[in-house]
Amino acid sequence: MTRLTPKILNLSDGEGDQLQQLINRHNTPQQIVLRAKIIFMASEGQNHREIARNLGINRQMASLWRNRWLETEGKELSIFQRLQDQERVGTPVKFSMEQVIELFALACSPPEDYGRPISHWTPRELADEIMKQGIIQSISVRHVGRLLEEAELKPHQSRYWLTPPCGRRI
Repeated sequence: MTRLTPKILNLSDGEGDQLQQLINRHNTPQQIVLRAKIIFMASEGQNHREIARNLGINRQMASLWRNRWLETEGKELSIFQRLQDQERVGTPVKFSMEQVIELFALACSPPEDYGRPISHWTPRELADEIMKQGIIQSISVRHVGRLLEEAELKPHQSRYWLTPPCGRRI
């Protein structure tokens, strides 16, 4: 049974210097340092098994980062960018931007306009009202809170938006 040798990885002088700088820098994240060491050792001719043994990782990781390095070779990326994780695909967005904007508009309006006997909106009241109006079929109270927090909206302080407390200017 013949063994496949890993693809040859040649570094330019500039790439080698930049990798060494990343390895030596104190504020480089350890994941990046480990990946830089993998690339550096691969350029010295070490195979996946040797790299794995020397760095205390598995062969698949050594193989993965050698292959990723070779895949990004012709691209306009910095050394640091080439050593970072690829974007991951997440779940699709559940709410459209229009629905989120309507939630924000609701949060900025007085609850009395909607027949709510409260002085200010809470995430629970907002979730109830937006589902009642049919803007969104289903949304959790926590998600409403997260959306408001991301937008830095504080419905309980809505009066301050119109008239700031004494001594503060908008």
